Amino acid sequence: MADRFSSAARDRVMSRIKQRDTAPEMALWRALWAAGLRYRLKLKQKLPGKPDLIFAAVKVAIFVHGCFWHGCPEHGRKPKSHEAYWTPKLSRNLRRDAEVNAALEAMGWQVVRFWEHQITADLAGCIARVAVLVRPCTTA
Repeated sequence: MADRFSSAARDRVMSRIKQRDTAPEMALWRALWAAGLRYRLKLKQKLPGKPDLIFAAVKVAIFVHGCFWHGCPEHGRKPKSHEAYWTPKLSRNLRRDAEVNAALEAMGWQVVRFWEHQITADLAGCIARVAVLVRPCTTA
């Protein structure tokens, strides 16, 4: 199937896709904060993979993944056009996610990855999952 956009128009469309501060990320941030779970968005030390937020005291790194970009088994779909580009690109993303998990775990971090649809469908469940990991350290 041919792309319905010209190359220049496709470049403009793709450049507008947010890489950070997405709606699912911000929904998770607000809900965690409202639940009394205090996190950091930035860490002075660089961590592999640039987690979306961290709980440094208990070494928990959280990533929020878009279904398309990270190959969600439920909602991820492979584009029908430009397969020669997209298939290796999306495969690299999956491989990089696995490498980041391994590197963080080797450093003693626990890694939690949420799909955007998980946050939309069950935000309370996502918060509960994080709370189990971080509460022992965040309560007095």
